[in-house]
Amino acid sequence: MAVRAVRGAVQLERDEAGHMDEQVGALLTAILERNSLAADDLISIWFTATPDLHSDFPAAAARGLGIVDVPLICAQELDIEGAMPRVVRVLAHVESDRPRAEIAHVYLGAAAALRKDIAQ
Repeated sequence: MAVRAVRGAVQLERDEAGHMDEQVGALLTAILERNSLAADDLISIWFTATPDLHSDFPAAAARGLGIVDVPLICAQELDIEGAMPRVVRVLAHVESDRPRAEIAHVYLGAAAALRKDIAQ
């Protein structure tokens, strides 16, 4: 089985813990479903959040989905002038038999504008 990287992002409407949990949970669920993955296929997940998000750790949403034995880490995204606000990004390392070209990267809502080249 190969190790693959899956990217994704979601833009939040507001900086509230419940909203972040809901939106990041939806992003992670979509990543798993679109790539036919189970929690056991996850190796690790990196989360980044733009500097305007303070209400919670994005990784808390993964724990809420039952992803409890996978290493997770959160970091702050670079503060670049003109960048899209209130964005949580994900980089998940997974075990998958899918060829790299068939990995579905998931950009929900307005975040699809971030990577039109790979957003599916």
